[in-house]
Amino acid sequence: MPKRTSYAPGTPCWVDVNTGDVAGTTAFYTDLFGWGVEEMRDENGGHIYSLLTKDGDVVAGLGGLPPGMEGLPTAWNSYICVADAKATTAAVESAGGTVLMPAMQIFDVGWTAVIADPTGAVFRLWQPLARKGADVVNEPNTYSWNELISSDIEAAKKFYAAVFGWDYNGMDMGHGDYWVVQGGESGGLAGLMGRPPGMPDQAPDAWFVYFLVSDVKAMLEKAGRTGGQALFGPESVPGVGVIATVAHPVGGVFALMQPAG
Repeated sequence: MPKRTSYAPGTPCWVDVNTGDVAGTTAFYTDLFGWGVEEMRDENGGHIYSLLTKDGDVVAGLGGLPPGMEGLPTAWNSYICVADAKATTAAVESAGGTVLMPAMQIFDVGWTAVIADPTGAVFRLWQPLARKGADVVNEPNTYSWNELISSDIEAAKKFYAAVFGWDYNGMDMGHGDYWVVQGGESGGLAGLMGRPPGMPDQAPDAWFVYFLVSDVKAMLEKAGRTGGQALFGPESVPGVGVIATVAHPVGGVFALMQPAG
């Protein structure tokens, strides 16, 4: 797939992981996906942020936890492209969401803000400057899908439609409807679904990041050698492929997708 030069507003465009163990998390993902690392450090040698690369193309980011939040678990973040981060945060509040961190500029690369939707699911905005988002998506060992798990799917659909103008197509998944956000080149921009049966009550509503892989079972075995385990799957989903959700002690929770065909 050609490199991405831009993302339309309302399109998920970037993912990164925040961790209290930068070295351990970096080692896990570089081993699992074969990624390279471009580290940014301050004048004292302290880690600021890492760009994770595939064949020289930037595909994701990795950062430490902010001061005072060192005890939080490792987590992946989904970013949605916007034309104006400040204007979008105003729309978030009007639609019933919460601005957890107001819009701020990150050097010369872009503007970001941290948002919680009406049920508490957290995501981030990205207004691009020098960094438009991921250079490559939807290829093996890059991210390919962003999915919201929500306790109030109707409230979530209404919120994201008001903020980003999203339209949805629904499909019956057996245990409930799955809503695909319309647009993009691959049949949709993102997915929304209700909390699946068996999901622990203490687990918050959240956005999940999927990485496209050539062989889910092989990747689960590889993750398992460093302490990872499958929370769900591998399971075949008609018309989609094989999926699995993975947890790792320092790598957090994420999902794998092996496309059908």
